[in-house]
Amino acid sequence: MHAIDTTLLIIRLTVGLTMVAHGWNHAFGGGKLAGTAGWFEGLGLRPGRIHALMSVLVEVGCGVAFAAGFLTPAAAGALLGTMIVAGVIEHRTHGFFVFRNGYEYVLLIGLVLIAVAVSGGGAASLDEAVGFHLGAWAGLGTCLGIGIGGSALLLGTCWRPGRASADND
Repeated sequence: MHAIDTTLLIIRLTVGLTMVAHGWNHAFGGGKLAGTAGWFEGLGLRPGRIHALMSVLVEVGCGVAFAAGFLTPAAAGALLGTMIVAGVIEHRTHGFFVFRNGYEYVLLIGLVLIAVAVSGGGAASLDEAVGFHLGAWAGLGTCLGIGIGGSALLLGTCWRPGRASADND
């Protein structure tokens, strides 16, 4: 295995399993799924329970796929979408630095996802094992199409900042 393949494996495992842990925490951490749903409602995502469940499914499922290097550009795109949504609805108004709840974390994760989508999963990936290869531009387009397109659709149809939960009930 070449150095770039080892590097991609380290990045995929770190970012993918971080997203799995993040999704797992949404479902089973502190307030569990109900707490995540309430938090999402408070951020303006309607209905909160569906968005909480979907975030868990995407973060855990695509986190595992990204870590394994399976359909890497698509998994990266789905995870990028969660980073965009989080950046827009929660982090952008707090400035750059993560210690102030800023967008530093979601920006870095998002850029790493894009970079891996462009390069592909590497030799130590399921994509390689099954012969799935996209070129750099196709990987980029897949990742950005899913990430930006999905987050724009979600935000445009389901995000209602500043409105009380009862407004949509």
